[in-house]
Amino acid sequence: MATRLAERSCQPCERGTPPLPPDQVEALLGQLQGWRVEAGKRLVKRFRFRNFADAVAFVNTIAPIAEAEGHHPDLAVGWGRVDVSLTTHAIGGLSENDFVLAAKIDRAFGGT
Repeated sequence: MATRLAERSCQPCERGTPPLPPDQVEALLGQLQGWRVEAGKRLVKRFRFRNFADAVAFVNTIAPIAEAEGHHPDLAVGWGRVDVSLTTHAIGGLSENDFVLAAKIDRAFGGT
């Protein structure tokens, strides 16, 4: 199912658009692996690597994907890890774009 999400494209979101309701968040979350929702507004996942260089290489892999989608995650890089956090700032919560980009990031990681 994440493959279907990864085949979609992020769509522009305007202020005033409501965030996804909890039932839609849960349905979309069920199509991803390892992601969780924090504070009802952020989609987060930690990716593990053998070392710092591999973590940075992953960031360099997903940066152009995010740029192409016009939807940019918050990234925290440390030794052997990249923490990814997604939210749609314009609406103050989660939109389908967050789940689409999460699926694309997973695909870049190797489908995990």
